[in-house]
Amino acid sequence: MTDLDEYGRRARAWLDANTGDLPREPDLATARAFMGKLYDAGYSGITWPAEYGGQGLSAAEERAFQQAARDVSLPVGVFGIGFGMCGPTLVSIGTEEQKRRYIRPLLRGEEIWCQMFSEPGAGSDVASLQTRAVLDGDAWVINGQKVWTSVARQADYGLLIARTDVDAPKHKGITMFIIDMHDPGVTVRPLRDMTGESHFNEIFFDDVRVAPDQIVGTVNEGWSAAVTTLLHERVSIGMGAARTERPASFEALSRAARDRGLLGDRAVVDQLIDLYLQERAFDLFNARLTQEVKAGVFPGARGSIAKLLLADLTMSSADVASEILGAESVAYEGEGKISRALAWAPGMALGGGTNEIMRNIIGDRVLGLPREPQVDREIPFRDLKVGTQSEEGK
Repeated sequence: MTDLDEYGRRARAWLDANTGDLPREPDLATARAFMGKLYDAGYSGITWPAEYGGQGLSAAEERAFQQAARDVSLPVGVFGIGFGMCGPTLVSIGTEEQKRRYIRPLLRGEEIWCQMFSEPGAGSDVASLQTRAVLDGDAWVINGQKVWTSVARQADYGLLIARTDVDAPKHKGITMFIIDMHDPGVTVRPLRDMTGESHFNEIFFDDVRVAPDQIVGTVNEGWSAAVTTLLHERVSIGMGAARTERPASFEALSRAARDRGLLGDRAVVDQLIDLYLQERAFDLFNARLTQEVKAGVFPGARGSIAKLLLADLTMSSADVASEILGAESVAYEGEGKISRALAWAPGMALGGGTNEIMRNIIGDRVLGLPREPQVDREIPFRDLKVGTQSEEGK
């Protein structure tokens, strides 16, 4: 037995011993406790730098653990943004002090992170954001609003981008900050979606004071920092979904069609075949990205392909489920709770960047096609009429 085989065997034995009594929907305290145990066992942050609290192991050990955990439901969803977006951003461009302060608690599940970019008037055009940060003595004072923020109610910290220079073009006068979500000037309000749950939140900032050592990257260069986070986000969304059981999967819907005697219907079979091909293309593409990431090759803009494939696959799955289940699909409580998956499906074409934005990124940065004209790129932000910006707000 090779060392990797032994590593995977020990990981599987640990998972068997520590996940059997987990509740189906664990609360936050249970999830935090589990992450602490996972970290202490050496299975959290496997490839993250050891000097900042990671395990410092290779991609091979990470793959061995993922294989061991492939059919185990781990209560780690609330930590996904920290692991997939915020943490990697800090490792990439954070200061030495920021890495040493924040990475270990993140990996242990002691601190939860969120990402605050979108605003009511700046969704796909994130650079149009109007949340302001003004230097006041020894601190930056932040006022404004963010929206569509996942896990904000549970989060302890978050990465926020705010406008710090209205005289610069919109992509230039932006800075990234680490925000303490427990600051009294931070107000989080849940937003209920059509699944009946509140996956997202809106956040208001009223005179929130942030020290200069909480800046990530450089003042007025926050757009570059945000691009780093967004690249990690799109890769993590796509690759994370590839490791997650999909309720309206080809396998689940094939069983549903068989149980309803629909496998003799050529139209249904054709839809299932198309869905199978989409799933295979998505899984194979993500397997390639995973291998590259573990080899130290970051996919960059190609992460947008994974995000686009996932959005298309999710909508296709919803269409096939509706065809097979009919009216029953809105109340279906069979394996995987397909009805909830159908209600959630449209959101995948929006969250993390719309399909249209993904196609623009793929065209510009992957295929090398000419960029779309941007007539406002060099105009000072205060001279733009964007979102809800008014003369008083300038």
